[in-house]
Amino acid sequence: MRKEEKIKMLLQAKGNSEKPKDFEEYWDEAIAEMRAVDPCVKLVSAEFATPFADCFHLYFTGVGGSRIHAKYVRPKQGEQPHPAVLQFHGYTANSGDWIPMLSYAAAGMSYFAMDCRGQGGLSEELGGAKGPTVNGHVIRGIKDEKEKLLYRSMYLDTALLAQIAASFPEVDENRIGAIGGSQGGALAIACAALSNIKRIAPIYPFLCDIRYAYETSGNTSYNEIVEYFRRHDPEGDTTDEVFEKLSYIDLVHLAPRVKAEVFMQTALKDNICLPETQFAAYNAMPGKKQARFYPEYYHEWIQSADDKVYQFMMGL
Repeated sequence: MRKEEKIKMLLQAKGNSEKPKDFEEYWDEAIAEMRAVDPCVKLVSAEFATPFADCFHLYFTGVGGSRIHAKYVRPKQGEQPHPAVLQFHGYTANSGDWIPMLSYAAAGMSYFAMDCRGQGGLSEELGGAKGPTVNGHVIRGIKDEKEKLLYRSMYLDTALLAQIAASFPEVDENRIGAIGGSQGGALAIACAALSNIKRIAPIYPFLCDIRYAYETSGNTSYNEIVEYFRRHDPEGDTTDEVFEKLSYIDLVHLAPRVKAEVFMQTALKDNICLPETQFAAYNAMPGKKQARFYPEYYHEWIQSADDKVYQFMMGL
């Protein structure tokens, strides 16, 4: 399919999963739970140091009592409030090295890079959900109440980090953005849906139109769901029940809550986070938005994509 035809199709994508009737109530209650948490914020000076920025380890308590970690870099430029960027990482990874964060500090912006709970960084996940995990996080809590879904907690972590960043005197609460690729792109969208940040720049976001992605032949991004059914429901008797529960964390349904300006980048040959699933969420976002397309890229690092994100965030 030619690029122009593919883009036209993507801009018409709407998604295939049904929104639960109590979806808005579910997330309103989740936000209320988050706001009732005392985050007990703690800053610890990092060993990594530069002459133009202060570097910290930031710790806070999320829902369920888990302590969440983020790297925090702020420019040494006095107390004048300035913009801030929140970074969320890809599946199973971590907040990354300090060096990439310094380009934002050099531009006079604070930078927060969160470790997702229970993944590759320093954030903890205390658990509390019944049932198996197989090898990942998408199905964590699938046999328990829908409030026990791990991504519910992870989405709330992003919103709480935004709230914490906005409370810092050096940060302008009206000039906060979020970035990330794959899972990180999904979390940037979730953060914007659950908080008042102003700009997001997701790259090929995960967790969009989940059932369609799972059912599409050759797609591997939801292999843990495949393994869940193979090991715990080989005849697929609970398929509808499982995907009804996962629909509460499907970003196609959270996207209408996003009021931030959006800059999304998509690899047209992505066979992990399918472009049509990404755009089912993108098309549901009501605010100002733009997209860039890369015809010869898969789910991988894209040349110049990070530069474009940086330039977009300079507009905060």
